[in-house]
Amino acid sequence: MQAAYSRVLLKLSGEVLAGPRPYGTDPETLRDMAAEIREVCDLGVQVALVVGGGNIFRGLAASAQGMDRATGDTIGMLATVMNCLALQDALESQGVHTRVMTALEMRQIAEPYIRRRAIRHLEKGRVILLAGGTGNPFFTTDTAAVLRAAEIRAQVILKGTKVDGIFSEDPVLNASAAFLPTLSYQEVLQRNLRVMDATAISLCMDNRLPVIVFNVRTRGNIRRVVLGEPIGSTVTSLEEEAR
Repeated sequence: MQAAYSRVLLKLSGEVLAGPRPYGTDPETLRDMAAEIREVCDLGVQVALVVGGGNIFRGLAASAQGMDRATGDTIGMLATVMNCLALQDALESQGVHTRVMTALEMRQIAEPYIRRRAIRHLEKGRVILLAGGTGNPFFTTDTAAVLRAAEIRAQVILKGTKVDGIFSEDPVLNASAAFLPTLSYQEVLQRNLRVMDATAISLCMDNRLPVIVFNVRTRGNIRRVVLGEPIGSTVTSLEEEAR
């Protein structure tokens, strides 16, 4: 089957890797996620991954309890490295060639992120796992995902979540929330829908990077999205939406 995209960036929250556990990573969830990513690679699609660290540590929550925000965010960035190493192990057990690249230098366990090298890894068919956020505090992993997607010239950002897409309200809290299949960047910002933080959405808008938000916990959804099936919600520019 022909994929709709040749190069994608998949953004996963740390909570996705935790599976049913309240903390850390779940081995079965890691294996399932790795198997799905392998299926996408088998289509000939180049895959970059950005993983959050909320299943281990949240810098914003720690700062609310008195920790210095920069320190908390740095610990959160280290948590993303742990998640990427765990996912790397699961991917390689599936026969997928990978590289972990970090914004924070730690050469014993990962390569430093260098844009040209990252693109070269993708061209050679390796999955790259981009850890450490942007390398700076006060920026979310959503912003890091958009930044890296723009740098490596990904065609789309796939944001895997626990719900089926974007809703008018949190569907977990309000079962009658309306599903929104297509939105513009401006709508997301004006309606404060919290798909991503405002910095990330603005960066998408500036670089005309479409975002597809979908339920990554439904088996096969990553492959379906890459094949161009109408899964989840899409955020695009007003011009693209009008076409």
